[in-house]
Amino acid sequence: MEERKILEILVDWNYWGNFKEEFIEREIYFDQLKGFLEGREVIVVKGVRRAGKSSIVYQFVRNLVKKGKEKDVLIVNFEDPRFPPEINLEDLNKIYEVFLKHVNPNNPKYVVLDEVQYVDKWERFVRFLSETKRIKVFVTGSSSKLMSEEYATVLTGRHLDVEVFPLSFKEFLLFKNVSLDNEIEMVKKRFLLANLLNEYLRFGGFPEVVLFENEKRKIELSRTYFSDILTKDIVKRFKIKKFTQVESLAKIYISNIATIQSFNRIKEALSLSLDSVERFSKYFEISRLFLFLNNFRYSVKEQIKSKKKVYVIDPAFYSAFGFKFSENIGRIMENVVAIELFRKKEFNPKLEIFYCKVNGSEVDFVLKEGLEIKQLIEVTYASAKNEIEKREIKGLIKASELLKCKDLLVITWDYEDEIKAENKIVKFIPLWKWLLQLKS
Repeated sequence: MEERKILEILVDWNYWGNFKEEFIEREIYFDQLKGFLEGREVIVVKGVRRAGKSSIVYQFVRNLVKKGKEKDVLIVNFEDPRFPPEINLEDLNKIYEVFLKHVNPNNPKYVVLDEVQYVDKWERFVRFLSETKRIKVFVTGSSSKLMSEEYATVLTGRHLDVEVFPLSFKEFLLFKNVSLDNEIEMVKKRFLLANLLNEYLRFGGFPEVVLFENEKRKIELSRTYFSDILTKDIVKRFKIKKFTQVESLAKIYISNIATIQSFNRIKEALSLSLDSVERFSKYFEISRLFLFLNNFRYSVKEQIKSKKKVYVIDPAFYSAFGFKFSENIGRIMENVVAIELFRKKEFNPKLEIFYCKVNGSEVDFVLKEGLEIKQLIEVTYASAKNEIEKREIKGLIKASELLKCKDLLVITWDYEDEIKAENKIVKFIPLWKWLLQLKS
């Protein structure tokens, strides 16, 4: 690449050049990144496509340097179309040399390599910057293209991973300029919160989708994201020859979110081998398009062999395929709870999440830490006590006795209470309140 062209690209993507864009701070990830600043480990930021990884890292490093010290940061966005389709180590070294020659001869403090999966053997260059130059390096990319198994061998013990999800409901409100400073504000804005929760359940939390006002545009963009994940992060990434097979399996899962799925039944329905169904499902999980839960068993072997419960990474994809929102709101609620739990798991590695189906009873979520079952959660679309089905309470009670767990929670649409049933305390909390983690 020509030196002048490299400099033109760098000028357009750096705060010391023409790049002036400011982003909404996503506090939960900023706090995590701050905790990773000490030490020389490379910070790998990954997650589902379009979740906001680049925005988070750009804003974070921008906040790290004082005004007038912008040249302490080098940002390279490898998705810029002016870069050649194939970038190698030699190109990386040249990019770095151009920065030293024209911008900061003393080495930057922070380097961001955005969408680094486009660069062959990027791990070696990153290790050079981190170990030889003592530079803090941030790397971003889609989960399917930044599989830890592939870079861990070169960066053994030298990297820390951050997984970015689409917006939580709390972040969604921030993007909508809604603040909740205290309990009074929460009560005042109760009806507004209900309306915004409806929007969140329908159109999800992808940042760009959230910022669009037009519903048709939201749906079109969500469909584009879904298609891009299938084609670029799964079919192309894993060299799958028959796109229609992957697409058909994805459609089965998207139409059956928050339900238990049998791989054997799916293989019959799609005329696929069991190996193909298992493999494609694993690719979905790696790309973070779909996430799966095992049935809780004390035997790990039995957990792995159990039927899986499937959830999509964002409810926007469910709406994008035209499924009726009002008829399936209970399943969408459960899906949102599942993704929130997966998000929490990223900040609490000890947390394990299961569903539980035993003796004819089913509990939506079993939360386990170490050897202890911490909480059992049931999700239901109910707004009053008389709308709570008895079988849901019975299922919780039965599971609590079996799993020796006292913390029983039912997440509802808009019903809040605490009852005693068969000498067990069952708490009820509205979904919006649980998502915001406000104390009852």
